[in-house]
Amino acid sequence: MNWIALTSIEQLHAIKNDNTGKIAAIFKHSTRCSISTMALARLERSVAPDTIDFYFLDLLQYRSISNEIATIFQEEHASPQILLIKNGSCFYNETHGSINMEEIINITN
Repeated sequence: MNWIALTSIEQLHAIKNDNTGKIAAIFKHSTRCSISTMALARLERSVAPDTIDFYFLDLLQYRSISNEIATIFQEEHASPQILLIKNGSCFYNETHGSINMEEIINITN
């Protein structure tokens, strides 16, 4: 899995303002949470489609970005959490043990 580190509000706004039809997946991860570690490991064992840009957000370092995600996409914060964004809108949001690549692939095909 080739993660793109999500480390700035500017990156988040670029994702929000992208109208090309490209899908961005934002994975919100807490290094203090064993469930988050499990969800991350499950994603990393999977083959990620190259049609999706996968962004990794470290919640402990970038909590302000997580708060901005909740605000601009109107999605309640959770950890772990994955959001799929396309043309500026969140069309999929899953948390905890329900995060899996097979479902992400099915939803985006």
